[in-house]
Amino acid sequence: MPLVLISGYPSSGKTTRALQLKAFFDDKIASPAADARVRRLRVHHVSDQTLGVARAVYHTAKAEKDARAEEYSAVKRVLSRDDIVIADGLNYIKGFRYQLYCEAKAVQTPNCVVKVHVGTPADKCRDINKALLADKDSDGGYEEEDFENLVFRYEEPNGMTRWDSPLFTVLDDDETPPLDQIWEALVGSDGKVKVVRPNQATVLKPATEQNYLYELDKTTSDILTQILAYQKDHADEGGGEISITDVENPIELPASPMSLPQLQRIRRQFITLNRQHSISKGRIKENFVHYLNDQFMR
Repeated sequence: MPLVLISGYPSSGKTTRALQLKAFFDDKIASPAADARVRRLRVHHVSDQTLGVARAVYHTAKAEKDARAEEYSAVKRVLSRDDIVIADGLNYIKGFRYQLYCEAKAVQTPNCVVKVHVGTPADKCRDINKALLADKDSDGGYEEEDFENLVFRYEEPNGMTRWDSPLFTVLDDDETPPLDQIWEALVGSDGKVKVVRPNQATVLKPATEQNYLYELDKTTSDILTQILAYQKDHADEGGGEISITDVENPIELPASPMSLPQLQRIRRQFITLNRQHSISKGRIKENFVHYLNDQFMR
């Protein structure tokens, strides 16, 4: 079953919406009118709270990266054709949403990923967060510096991109999300789960491709050359994005230029991880771009 990915500002009410969705899905599955296929479905709610992740992890890049990896692993463990997974987190990075989209696509889930974007204004979220910090009986809010940083870095879902669609925007004064529409997007109006074919980027091919190591070496080397050329042409600018042919997400460079030794170290690590043909030749570019972006965030 598909992944329901909750996305929104910190303290915007994401968990409230996630629990509303879970209750609705559970009722649908338990309904006497549900067919046998629907009754076999299970609903999983994955959040910072269920994973025991404290809000303080967002204070440092390394801790935040580890928390994001924990969410990714938890979702991947339970995602299947017979499971609806509600990923209740900030999910504010478009690259991370794309990764989860690919995981859903790989297990051939209908519609892959349904996004519920919690449309609570930043000012209201800020007030809620301050109240949570002051309330000793609550589980606390985000530290002010962390809150402002997360709001600043939030990459809003875009329904025009396939990994952010279908996109359902839930305003803060809505009583519930559009529950029936989301259920139909997940299961279909007839209650029968549809089979989705994985796209080429998510299919792992058998390890019989010719010249795999050559392609691994050449592709990663070519991408480093593009990075170095871009940094040379934009020496007076910090950061920037580099579009790579046939890759959805661009390379997002850090503010400080990367030296050749730094880039070569990252490249060697990637080659070591994938030397045993863990990915197909068609996915080398995409995976290397994801790996670079992940390393640049550290």
